[in-house]
Amino acid sequence: MAWIFLLVAGVGEMFGMLFLKLSEGFKKRGPSLLALLSGAASFYFLSLSLKELPIGTAYGIWTGIGSVGTVLLGIFIFKESVSLSRIGFILCIIAGVVGLKLVS
Repeated sequence: MAWIFLLVAGVGEMFGMLFLKLSEGFKKRGPSLLALLSGAASFYFLSLSLKELPIGTAYGIWTGIGSVGTVLLGIFIFKESVSLSRIGFILCIIAGVVGLKLVS
């Protein structure tokens, strides 16, 4: 279950960042509330995963899911730029996350 909790925490982090962007500096109430709730849920599920997983592994994977997911949301929702170097660095993050999972 710890890995599922960690995946949910990473997705919560990703959506927290999406809603933070949509809140326009906490000026919009709905997205601001969703950003706070997503962030709280993310921390909650991360804390559940830490009952069984090493902190370094869990934190690295949590931030990796959040980072890659947020970059992809930026590309697909906000039409942010896509370049070979950007894709290459995203793949580096994914490789690091997979590596942490393999050695845990």
